[in-house]
Amino acid sequence: MNVTLAGVTFQNPVTTASGTFGSGMEYKDYVDLSRLGAVTTKGVSSIPWPGNPTPRVAETYGGMLNAIGLQNPGMEMFIQRDIPFLRKYDTKIIVNVVGKTTQEYCDVVERLAECDVDMLEINISCPNVKEGGIAFGQDPKCVETITSELKKRAKQPIIMKLSPNVTDIAEMARAAQAGGADALSLINTLTGMKIDIHRRACLLANKTGGLSGPAIKPIAVRMVYQVAHAVRLPIIGMGGIACAEDALEFIMAGASMVAVGTANFINPTATIEVLEGIEAYMKQYHIEDIKDLIGCVK
Repeated sequence: MNVTLAGVTFQNPVTTASGTFGSGMEYKDYVDLSRLGAVTTKGVSSIPWPGNPTPRVAETYGGMLNAIGLQNPGMEMFIQRDIPFLRKYDTKIIVNVVGKTTQEYCDVVERLAECDVDMLEINISCPNVKEGGIAFGQDPKCVETITSELKKRAKQPIIMKLSPNVTDIAEMARAAQAGGADALSLINTLTGMKIDIHRRACLLANKTGGLSGPAIKPIAVRMVYQVAHAVRLPIIGMGGIACAEDALEFIMAGASMVAVGTANFINPTATIEVLEGIEAYMKQYHIEDIKDLIGCVK
């Protein structure tokens, strides 16, 4: 079950999707964190972010919308509290990094270079305030530039988390590869909206939010497949994974690892059930090495 991404070996291919698991503290009574390949943390910024006004979460058919706004207490609190907590467990730590300018990303990456974490996942779906609010991940030149800048400063391998809100996901993947990315994760949420017909107003205070959950899985699998055929980088696949069958689709499409996200909110043991389901599938079909399944669908 072990897989290796950018020189980091994970005991199995299951991690958590950023923003759905905190740093594991909320789930420790439900999940043995030592059984996970990695815990991918909630986004960490250089200073505390208050997030967006409420309401900022809404259910939808087959998923949910969120406009949390990446609320977090900042990197110093994360370093003091979350890293020591996670180091109690036999799992790898992937830190999700957020920012509103290239310098903000660099500040976090440089600070984490001194810390005992295994990989950095860069959330480039954040709005670039110096470029009129367009997300870093929606412009291939910007993707390549920020990847290159972060690679100069990072001690850990970096994973660029790609936004699906683009015309050509493969173009963004190639830009990240050109910038020196060690791995990719995809997909982040799709932009959506929900209207309260009784109030005749948007349900979310932010008007739009990120759609996640089973409704986006076919899109996510397609994008992982496309990217796996466009670049040479290892991929962490995510987007609507709720069971082992879902995870196996991503693996067969080309993902070396999978991240369970929205499913954690309705089933706090979802990650373990996905892990055990993959193991059961491998026994059923006499597959000795998970690597034999990665990208097996051509």
